[in-house]
Amino acid sequence: MKVSPRNITTTLQAPGSLRAIVLHGDDVGLIRERATIAAHAICSDLQDPFRVAMLGRADHARLEEEMTALSLSGGRRVIWVRDGADDLLEPLRHGLAQHSDALVVVEAPALDSRSKLRGFAEKDAQCALIGCYPEEGRALEGAIRQMLAAQNVGIDPDALGWMVERAGPDRAATRSEVEKLALFVGSGGRLGLDDVRACVGDAAGVSMEDAAFAAMAGQRREADAAAQRALMVDGSSPVTLTRALLSHIHRLRRARLAVDGGMSRAEAMRQLRPPVFFKRTDSFERALAAWSAPALLRAATETQALELACKQTGSPDIVLALRHVARLCAQAQLAHRRS
Repeated sequence: MKVSPRNITTTLQAPGSLRAIVLHGDDVGLIRERATIAAHAICSDLQDPFRVAMLGRADHARLEEEMTALSLSGGRRVIWVRDGADDLLEPLRHGLAQHSDALVVVEAPALDSRSKLRGFAEKDAQCALIGCYPEEGRALEGAIRQMLAAQNVGIDPDALGWMVERAGPDRAATRSEVEKLALFVGSGGRLGLDDVRACVGDAAGVSMEDAAFAAMAGQRREADAAAQRALMVDGSSPVTLTRALLSHIHRLRRARLAVDGGMSRAEAMRQLRPPVFFKRTDSFERALAAWSAPALLRAATETQALELACKQTGSPDIVLALRHVARLCAQAQLAHRRS
């Protein structure tokens, strides 16, 4: 069965009679984190060789055998499978047909919408299919707050907003930054904007954000320099840059629709979550003045197409990404001239 976002935490913490959980999506760090939560729900000691079996890609054929093996020390077993793919379908199907209470946890970031394993898990009542995608906006705010609260650490709203804007698309990287912040301020402490800016060293994320803001504002020189720095100096992938662009375009479109509905630009920017970082408000407002809602929708569609193109084997992805940044700049500049 497909698990809705609001039921994911409950399902992971209390798998109940489920016999398999398939975790798929783009956020590899979130997949690993959720797999760990599900495994812990069954066995508190994940180093227990009698109750936890780890299967890599080369061990997929052993899945049915592990599903039916008995726990020598008592208690329910966990079979934790890495690099899940469609070759797991038959052993999983056969294992589910036999009597066993073992829970299979599958990390399968590579599954696409046509995957047979994904289709099977979505329809079978003994399975849970959970999508793991990069969080943004309020969902990411809540996740960071929750991580810090677990460390008994508070955070000021402007510091949280700054961090959310710079968080990368991988949950593991975000958690690593949170743990570094918690260690810096200590249990019972509270993080301010200066603390976060001093500790979070995501130069690549800042470069990509610089490129996105400059491109949509029509600032060609700044956009080109930031995009090249992100891709060629900081080592970011074109796909990651594409997602930074897409995230910024979506926020611009939400604000544009609010303005079209009667809000002032300042009000529309304030209602965004997280709010626009104060040092970027001029650039954001410049882009907001240049782009109409239909134009932003077209830009989002073109940017999504760019991500697919960058994922094609042999694609000149860096060239495509830089050309797309230049195209967005040109469209913004043209809109400014017309206005």
